[in-house]
Amino acid sequence: MNWANESSAREFILLGFADRPWLELPLFAILLITYPMAMVGNTAIILVSRLDARLHSPMYFFLTNLSFLDMCYTTSIVPQMLFNLGSTKKTISYVGCAAQLYFFHIMGGTECLLLAIMSFDRYLAICKPLHYTLIMNPRICILLASTVWLAGITYAVSEATATLQLPLCGLNKLDHLLCEIPALIKAACGEKAANELTLSVVCIFMLAVPLGLILASYACIGHAVFKIKSSEGRKKAFGTCSSHLIVVFLLYGPGISMYLQPPSSISRDQPKFMALFYGVVTPALNPFIYTLRNKDVKEALGNLVRGIFASK
Repeated sequence: MNWANESSAREFILLGFADRPWLELPLFAILLITYPMAMVGNTAIILVSRLDARLHSPMYFFLTNLSFLDMCYTTSIVPQMLFNLGSTKKTISYVGCAAQLYFFHIMGGTECLLLAIMSFDRYLAICKPLHYTLIMNPRICILLASTVWLAGITYAVSEATATLQLPLCGLNKLDHLLCEIPALIKAACGEKAANELTLSVVCIFMLAVPLGLILASYACIGHAVFKIKSSEGRKKAFGTCSSHLIVVFLLYGPGISMYLQPPSSISRDQPKFMALFYGVVTPALNPFIYTLRNKDVKEALGNLVRGIFASK
């Protein structure tokens, strides 16, 4: 790869907040708290969705996929962040950087598309209830999930590979906390306008188009919900949909601010805070957003906890 051949060093230096070392200890403490929260919370969602028969539905099948994605997403970056924040050595090997680049963007791209599928599922459940079980059968659910994963992998492999071909000309410093495509494009030398344009075009299909479909789905859902005569029915529909919408905006907001503008126009600290937000904070919050606003999940979690203590 060009980037490895043209650099005399064997690793990247991740500058992070080197100019503000007083931030490192608080960030280390935050990551040390939020990472276990994300892992425990998402593991609990997966367990209750699989163990409780009442949650064997398309919505919780996709929620299980989302929780698994969040676990992989945050694991691809947080251990390296903790190592760099907790030591004076702020480096990552070229192989480690490439691996992080692929895994981080596979999970991020797949999650963007998965949230669109989840909104489509809610649209069918609320707007087409008589056809819902026929359309969203187990075979279709698996096919949709597989398609989303394949599309996410295709996006990440193509974009990350193209980025890794950019020459660094001996430069091995990244002003970031992790290896992310915009940061690598910004650090590269030579002609990179084509990479910036390609990234923006591809991200329109990975971010803007799915977000448009999500908003269109929820416009139809909102119209249908207001027609429901039962106040309990409206409350349940709003509770389920509002949880999903909160997760959508937590991921898409920072993602759009990072990937739908040229890397050269991004401010110095923006990538660092955005990466912390959608790579750490959002995966930690997602399980709580879904459990605190979902009666079925709360009951299933309660049953799981009682079962664990009863067995002991």
